[in-house]
Amino acid sequence: MPFARYVEPGRVALVADGALKGKLVSVVDVIDQTRALVDGPGSGVQRQQIRLNQLHLTKFRLKYPFTAPTRVVRKAWTDAKLNEKWAESQWAQKLANKEKRAQMTDYDRFKLSSARVKRNRARTAVFKSLKVKAARAGTFGKKKVPKTPAKKPRTKKPATKKPAKK
Repeated sequence: MPFARYVEPGRVALVADGALKGKLVSVVDVIDQTRALVDGPGSGVQRQQIRLNQLHLTKFRLKYPFTAPTRVVRKAWTDAKLNEKWAESQWAQKLANKEKRAQMTDYDRFKLSSARVKRNRARTAVFKSLKVKAARAGTFGKKKVPKTPAKKPRTKKPATKKPAKK
């Protein structure tokens, strides 16, 4: 499968290392094979050069001319509503969840573990009931499982009178 994300003017990237770690920037110009000029007006990053191995390219791309000034980049950033799109992306949600997990206390971890146990027990019970239904219908497993007949209440047989001895 060919690459879908190229280092190009307008490409939005997440800074993965250094002082700006976790901030979004947009590539304005490629300086050489290892460096790019970036600008992040929507995330508070000043225009500067950064090593390409410090960037994670995203699927987002802004449309603006080559080596555009910061005001043009800012306008493209706001017109594309990039901050909202980024917040909705799975990548950003995973980073937010990772941050939440890092901030958890022992008690929070205990509560999470207890909730998982309850959820898994409920899930297992539902799965087993669905499995039994499917087996009885013949859509699961190799052979059809017969339904168990309803149990009849046991009743005593009426006592028969024995003939009297003569």
